[in-house]
Formats: sequence, structure tokens, C-alpha cells
Amino acid sequence: MYRNKYRLIIPFLFPSVLLYVVFVMYPYLRAMYISFTRWRGLTPNPEFVGLENFARMLQDELFWNALQHNVIYLLTLPIVTISLGLFLAFLLTQGVRFAKFYRVTFFFPQVMSVVAIGVLWSFVYHPTMGILNSLLMLVGVQEPPVWLGNPDTALGAVGAVVVWQSVGFYMVLFIAGMESIPNTFYEAAVIDGATRWHLFWHITLPLLWDTVRTALVFLAIGAVDMFAIVQTMTEGGPSRATDVLATYLYETAFLGSKFGYATAIAVSMFLMVLTLSVVLMRVTARESLEY
Repeated sequence: MYRNKYRLIIPFLFPSVLLYVVFVMYPYLRAMYISFTRWRGLTPNPEFVGLENFARMLQDELFWNALQHNVIYLLTLPIVTISLGLFLAFLLTQGVRFAKFYRVTFFFPQVMSVVAIGVLWSFVYHPTMGILNSLLMLVGVQEPPVWLGNPDTALGAVGAVVVWQSVGFYMVLFIAGMESIPNTFYEAAVIDGATRWHLFWHITLPLLWDTVRTALVFLAIGAVDMFAIVQTMTEGGPSRATDVLATYLYETAFLGSKFGYATAIAVSMFLMVLTLSVVLMRVTARESLEY
């Protein structure tokens, strides 16, 4: 029976493996080749230039400016989103009234298009007819900031939208994990005099650690991207104050027709994401707790 198993397995696997090679592996390898060329996207034979594009990247101030913004998002968005998600999940598993309604409400932004969210919040942040500035003026703020037009506030304003859009998903993810923890653990801890903070820190968080690790990796990958929301709300402005690697890549390729250099940026982003994922999984690794 085992001797002829590959005769059955290979025909079933071949179509999916072929599709994966054609639509995933080949584009990756082709992109890596183009990153070593000077190509404007028009000629059939790109000019091979070796590591010239990557050397140029090291000298490119716009590249480093965009990377700096990605790093800021990488250091803030996962921490803020996971903290809020854990807080809301813990709150809604404590018998709060209308908990199911709150779950649906908080999760709803996740099912919306990122572009629609960007357009919606562009109107919320609008300096003259936006609801946010109108509310600030009602409470006495005479000159509310121009959120997306001021380099000092634009980056944070876009980041706040990302947190608003994604926190509901991670809240639901954490709720699912919390509800699977046996109540006997909490009952025993309460008998021993544990407070709610002790329950969360010493029982809930350790038993949710694998879920938190997964959320951390997802958010870190998202922080390296950020293309859709930034392109929709600010297009990298004002004065490149919200420019990220993905928007700079887009501008370089489709507005500057420098596809070789843009592909080198894309390859560097791929390597960053790969390295970041491996490092995060290793740094946050700990012994799994079973229950």
C-alpha cells in the first residue's frame, strides 16, 4: 500500500505545485533578477548592473526617510494595537452588558475596504468640515491642527487610523483565546487572593502567548507595508512626512519609470520582512503551556 502511494499523491499535488511555481516562485525570482538591472519597464532586455541599485539605495535620502517612518510604525503600532486588543478582549470577557454588540462594533472596521477607510478618515480629519476639528472647536480649541496637512501630525494621524481599523480583529482573536482558558484556573487564583491584574498577568497572558506572538508578527509585517492607507490619505505628503517604503517604491516605479531601482527596494522590503519575522519568532519563543 505504501509502495504505490506516490502514484496517487503526485497527480493531486502537481497542479497546485505548478500554480505555485508559476505565480509565486517565478515572479519572486524574476523580481530578484530585475533588482540587479537598470530597466525602465519598456525594453525587453534589462541592462544588468549588479549591486548598483542597492548601493544607490544606501545613498538615497528619500529611501532612508521612508524607512524611518516604517520603523516608527514598527515600534508603535504593534504595541498600541496589541495592548488595546488585549484590554478590550479582557473587558468583554468579564460579563459586560451588550458584550456581543461591542464585539461586532469593534470588529466592523476590519471588514471594510482599506481604501474606503482612508477616504472616510480623510473627511474626518478635514480641517474645515471634518467632524474631529468640529468637536475640538466645540470644546474650546480655537485653532485645531490641520491633521493631514501638517508634517508634525500627519504620521501620527495615519497611524491612529491603522490602529482603529485593526484593533477589532485582534480583540476578537484574543477573546477566542481567552474563552478557551478553563475557568478553574481563575477560580483557584481568586481563592488564593489574586486580583484582576494578577489574573491577567499570570494566567491570561501566559496562556495567550502564542496568539500574541502571531499578532505581533502580523502587525510587524503590516507596519513594513502601509501602502494602501498612506497612498489613500496622504500619498506620502505633506513634504514626504508620511512617505513609507511602499509609497516610495510606487512613485519610483510608476511615476519615475525606474523599475530596476524600485524592484531593488521591493527586494529589500522582502528581506526586511523575512528577517523581522524570523527574529520576532525567535525572540518571543518560550515554552508552550498546555491546558
